[in-house]
Amino acid sequence: MKSLLNLPLIAFCILLPSQFLLAQDTTDYTTSAGTSPVPGIIGLLVALLMIVAMWKIFVKAGQPGWASIIPIYNLYVWCKIVGRPGWWIILMLIPFVNIIVGIVLCIDMAKSFGKGAGFGIGLAFLGIIFLPILGFGSAQYLGAAAVEVAQGTPIPLPPPESA
Repeated sequence: MKSLLNLPLIAFCILLPSQFLLAQDTTDYTTSAGTSPVPGIIGLLVALLMIVAMWKIFVKAGQPGWASIIPIYNLYVWCKIVGRPGWWIILMLIPFVNIIVGIVLCIDMAKSFGKGAGFGIGLAFLGIIFLPILGFGSAQYLGAAAVEVAQGTPIPLPPPESA
């Protein structure tokens, strides 16, 4: 009988929010003025840098720059720039496969602009650094790397620049 009397007390404690059960107030009113807009502004600037860099890469490759800002279509154009078939964008929808396909596309993009596989790995993992280098740098589009590799034609690399 005694356990039945404790039932309403147990139900009350379970339904009561935990902040009322604590002996202290957990609300910090000193920071209720709001957060700083600086991270948002920095994020927008980084996004703008990436959009402009991709735009310039697409224009260098002879594609319309606006194609770089259209989701899914930009992957299709990217596949065309590097010489891969357009159906590869379907592979980008498969988890874990998309990581491998993305790395391959980045390596092919680097080779299409006369850069090496290391630069392609940089595009894949540090795109925030390597995309602006490719877009704003002096790299010229040499043609679709994947098509030339499939045909057995070596990709001509530009002569090394003298300092």
